[in-house]
Amino acid sequence: MTPEQIAAANAELRHRSPRDIVRWALALAPGRALVSTNFRPYEAVILHLAVKVQPDVPVLWVDHGYNRPATYRHAEELRSRLNLNLKPYFPRLSAAHRDAVHGPIPDPSDEDGLKRFSAMMKLEPFQRGMRELAPRIWLTALRQVQNPNRAGLDIVTADPNFGAIKVSPLFYATDADLETYLAEHQLPNEWDYFDPAKADEKRECGLHATWGGRAAAAPAEMGARSPEIENSAP
Repeated sequence: MTPEQIAAANAELRHRSPRDIVRWALALAPGRALVSTNFRPYEAVILHLAVKVQPDVPVLWVDHGYNRPATYRHAEELRSRLNLNLKPYFPRLSAAHRDAVHGPIPDPSDEDGLKRFSAMMKLEPFQRGMRELAPRIWLTALRQVQNPNRAGLDIVTADPNFGAIKVSPLFYATDADLETYLAEHQLPNEWDYFDPAKADEKRECGLHATWGGRAAAAPAEMGARSPEIENSAP
């Protein structure tokens, strides 16, 4: 899509329902779409929307190995209830192996360390999944209210990191909107989620930031210090 086509699509979709946006997105590239998830709070909404339109839509999940037990149980519950066509991808090192070699998860104050951690445990497997599944359309649960970095995005964006058109049907949804959807469809939620690659909700793990594409493409030994990752903008 050209920038002009993306701008026109955003203007058209701004007041459409999330389900209509999902239908629009999946019709753009039949058989060449996926939805990504990390099973964080409210992820059941985007997954339910996607499978109601295309039951076999691939669901890309990077399991970095640091999820809490409640998140793994939530993932299994949604996989069963929604019959998810789950496509899990894993880092090349297990969590235990990474910790033994590189030490514990970096502190929230260690921005460079968190970027290296994310590159190794999250971005590389995600890029591998995107390369192998080769979607043209990437459905996400991004929302404008999640953090300041996302306020400048929109429902439809061209994603240079992973070479797909990113569509976020819930971009303008509020927490109240999502609570209502969960209640109407009797869907579970999960509040014990923690993303060690982000450390807090005000920073990006790299999936939706410019530096993430470079970090994901780094060599397999991503535990080494990389000036390109360290000096890149968020």
